[in-house]
Amino acid sequence: MDKIPSFTIDHTRLKRGIYVSRKDVVGNEIVTTFDIRMKEPNREPALGQGAIHTIEHLAATYLRNDPEWKDRVVYWGPMGCLTGNYLLLRGDYSSSVILPLMIRTFQFIADYEGEIPGATAQDCGNYLLHDLPMARWESRKYLDEVLLCATMDNLLYPEAQ
Repeated sequence: MDKIPSFTIDHTRLKRGIYVSRKDVVGNEIVTTFDIRMKEPNREPALGQGAIHTIEHLAATYLRNDPEWKDRVVYWGPMGCLTGNYLLLRGDYSSSVILPLMIRTFQFIADYEGEIPGATAQDCGNYLLHDLPMARWESRKYLDEVLLCATMDNLLYPEAQ
């Protein structure tokens, strides 16, 4: 079997950031998949399951209500390795274009207080697996240490060696 493109990225050199993972043509449109990498793979602990689940609920809710972007959001969800999330947007975009959107999204999560949207037995398949304090903490860390001071090293995948 051929190795899929996301497995060809050198994860030993990958930093936290926002990366274009792939662009696919669907019908007459391009769908851009972003790697929203919150942890350095294999070099720091992964996100806790409760934290990333809460980030998923809050980010998906925020993005699907953002007046500028809501009609372009296809999907937001966690990576299986628990080091980040995927964001799929309808359209052809670069990481730098969505940086302001990600800043707003993670600011929203870092400051969020109250009930987690969709965190009930009726609305969620694992509604007890949430951790708002850690979701806020991880979002603040990502916001302050990566998004607010992002360089090209945080916006472009490392070159193959």
